[in-house]
Amino acid sequence: EVQLVESGGGRVQSGGSLRLTCAASGFTFDRFTMSWARQAPGKGLEWVATIYPLTHNTDYDSSVRGRFTISRDDAKKTLYLLMDRLNPGDTAVYYCFRGDQIHDSNAIRGQGTQVTVSS
Repeated sequence: EVQLVESGGGRVQSGGSLRLTCAASGFTFDRFTMSWARQAPGKGLEWVATIYPLTHNTDYDSSVRGRFTISRDDAKKTLYLLMDRLNPGDTAVYYCFRGDQIHDSNAIRGQGTQVTVSS
C-alpha cells in the first residue's frame, strides 16, 4: 500500500523555522518526483515546491523561494521541507505529494500537517 505520512508541523512565531518530514512507503521512492503543497483556511490547494528524482533538482513557488528548502533522503524514503523566516501567510495545512500534479483527483498525498505562524 502506498502511504505518505507527514510530521513536524506546529505553532511558531513569525520569523521562526520548522522542518516538515514526509515518510514514504509502498513504492520505489527514489524513482518519483515528490512535492509539497499547502492549503490555507478558506483557500484552495497551493503548490509549494517539487524535487526531482536522480538529479534532485528543485522548483519553488515564488512566495517561498529563498525561504523554504525541499530535500529528500532516498535511502530513508523521506521527503523534507525546511521552512525559514516563516510569516503568518505561511499558515496552512501542508501536504506531501507523490508527483507534481497536485490537482489531479488521483494524486497520492498524505494526511497533512498543520503549520500555524503567529505574528
